[in-house]
Amino acid sequence: MADPATDGPEAGPGGDTPAAGTAPAGRRARWTAAFRSELGRVLEVVALVGLVVTQPLLDVLGHSPDFFLFHRADREQILQLVALVALAPTVPVVLFGALTRLAGRAARSVTHTVLVGLLLAALAVQVGRHGTPLRGVPLLLAAAVVGAAGAAAHRRWRTPGRVLRVAAAGPPVFVALFLLVSPTSVLVLPRAAGEATGTAATDVHPPVVMIVLDELPLVSLLGADGRIDATRFPHFAELAAGSTWYRDATGVSGWTPYALPAMLTGRYPERGVAPHYSQYPENLFTAFGGLYDIRAEESITRLCPPSRCEQPVAPEQGLGVLVRETGRLLGQVTAPRDSLVDPEDSYREQTAAEAGLDAAEPIPDDPTFRWDSLDDNQPARFTSFLAGLKPASRPTLHFLHLLMPHSPWAFLPSGARYDGPEDLPNDGHGWVELARQRHLAQLGYTDRLIGETLRTLRATGLYDQALVVVTADHGVSFTPGFQGRGMDAIKAAPGEVAWVPMFVKEPGQRAGRVDDRNWEHVDLLPTVADAAGIRLPWRVDGRSARATPRPAGQKHFYDRPGEPTPIPDGVPKPPPLPAVHPLVGTTVSQRPAGGSARVADLAAFRDIDPDAGALPALVWGTVPDDVPDGTLLAVAVNGRVGAVVPVVPPDPGGRRFAALIADDRLFHAGKNRLDVYQIAADGGLRHLALS
Repeated sequence: MADPATDGPEAGPGGDTPAAGTAPAGRRARWTAAFRSELGRVLEVVALVGLVVTQPLLDVLGHSPDFFLFHRADREQILQLVALVALAPTVPVVLFGALTRLAGRAARSVTHTVLVGLLLAALAVQVGRHGTPLRGVPLLLAAAVVGAAGAAAHRRWRTPGRVLRVAAAGPPVFVALFLLVSPTSVLVLPRAAGEATGTAATDVHPPVVMIVLDELPLVSLLGADGRIDATRFPHFAELAAGSTWYRDATGVSGWTPYALPAMLTGRYPERGVAPHYSQYPENLFTAFGGLYDIRAEESITRLCPPSRCEQPVAPEQGLGVLVRETGRLLGQVTAPRDSLVDPEDSYREQTAAEAGLDAAEPIPDDPTFRWDSLDDNQPARFTSFLAGLKPASRPTLHFLHLLMPHSPWAFLPSGARYDGPEDLPNDGHGWVELARQRHLAQLGYTDRLIGETLRTLRATGLYDQALVVVTADHGVSFTPGFQGRGMDAIKAAPGEVAWVPMFVKEPGQRAGRVDDRNWEHVDLLPTVADAAGIRLPWRVDGRSARATPRPAGQKHFYDRPGEPTPIPDGVPKPPPLPAVHPLVGTTVSQRPAGGSARVADLAAFRDIDPDAGALPALVWGTVPDDVPDGTLLAVAVNGRVGAVVPVVPPDPGGRRFAALIADDRLFHAGKNRLDVYQIAADGGLRHLALS
């Protein structure tokens, strides 16, 4: 049955042309009908595009104010992005449909039905991914059936079109929810920023140096004996040897926008709000700001008010980067497979070269740190922080939140960078092991940054004077099947997600000690304020380390604000490191040839410049289908095996293996040779031809 609102009359009653006296009225009727027809179609497209694009994107971005804070987006840029999300996908579809009317009413009607079917299929992909076990091609086929059925129903009956026209009110509602009630709304409609000011509790106010690392489980630092692994992480071990290690320290949330405000306010997460000074006016910076000069390098929070802090280093900024990252989110939202819809994927620190900064400190006598290429491989935020570590006439708070060893993983322990696909899986056999190796490699680089901080503090004379704090906001699970920081990971592997390194070196402290009190990260601010002689003018949930410890067993962890999840107490034991295959590090000579493999970016091995700060250390590719899953491959650089990895089922990108060559000593300047060998059941090697 045709809808009169869609197919307006072209002729008078009975199909006759209207009489001459009624011609103007007939033309007006036809124009009115045509206008109603187009308006109805526009409203239907607006409704469907709103459900497919506008709502999911604004929902993700509305719950991710840290995305905008990290990219230093101002109110105008956020509003422009919202306008683009609401309008840019809709306008081309509407214009395309309208233009087809030039080919006649029939062409316009068919085109609109096809558009409705396609949009319904896209919506079915999203609904099916969240409500059914279907993924990939089966989900696409099911969505195509749903889209075809929906298009047929829309063409046959009036009710679906009427429902869609009513639903066209959705996009304005989605925009209003984003602007007015989402956690990001505070960045668009900021409240007045009240500033609490701490008062002096003593006359002694030492310099304070605080480094908050990100996504660092305590267990990643530990050796089999439960101590800091001094072989792999010598500078963390050096820090522990001269400070107090609170070994039973836990973060209060696995998400930085909740975890970091809790650390810097001394209060458990209560509301899902932006990590912004207007929402948390009582925090470390406002408490210290009256007595201390503040040099704060925040990454994805904005807790220090502009009146207290300057932010000299920033990552990529501007509407262009917001649009680019939002486009990536859209690809994840609409994909027919599971994907991590997470704006944190864009949290990549700039290198000093990208930010146009130079190293301000003299080059130390430490050639293993690659200081000859510092500007190429060191995050600029750390460079700026390091340059500020100097004695001053007034007490100074030096604060750094560094996104290390947080993903994306891009650094070897030496500090050399490497590139890799952004969509490599982090879970599943083979992939979760690779993710942990990349995490540990980047942690090795983080260890070098800690070492340079300690050297700089000693060189400037601040080390003995200062209160030095090094910790992390939360950990991350690499337990197979429970990788990440979500609720499943928290329940299955709390020791990896909740427990974090916590080191406090008091002024004048020389010897290290271990304190096994029940520490929660709401204790951080009270402890630092106590040691710095600052009296906090507000109630806190935490306890100073100089006060009576809280009872053992009482630990709070928040996946959502206001909803603590109990976690078992007790310092976690480190998971056993994967056994190193005996071939790793060995030299391989000529081996029988047979079989083949495809490796991405082979050209990168033809001309390597190690001093440029980048190496092709991540090798990935595929092998023929007849190579069974579980087959081991040895990856060698210049005749020495750097990694042994399994063949796995193809990931969405078609890759069946990936290997990290963490030892950059295998590379040399100029042309390098990459070889891949298939390891037989008897241990023999078969050389694979690479393409």
